[in-house]
Amino acid sequence: MYRAHCHVIRYRLKELVADREFREGRRVTLEEVASVTGIHRTTLSKIANKRGYNTTTENLDRLCKFFECRLEQLVEYVPDG
Repeated sequence: MYRAHCHVIRYRLKELVADREFREGRRVTLEEVASVTGIHRTTLSKIANKRGYNTTTENLDRLCKFFECRLEQLVEYVPDG
């Protein structure tokens, strides 16, 4: 039987920012990501920091384009236990 809140979707936004910083040898801020993607900085902060935050597929699409990554590199399913 399905139980509510039996899993968490984890966003790897912080890891992708760190990877990009390393590759490009410069600091990448959420302000820059917001400016390029059109996603509000507050929303990006929630995606990065709020456990179980629910965002739109449009935001996921924009982030995948920005980081040039596949969805599974941005989003991780974490089962309970």
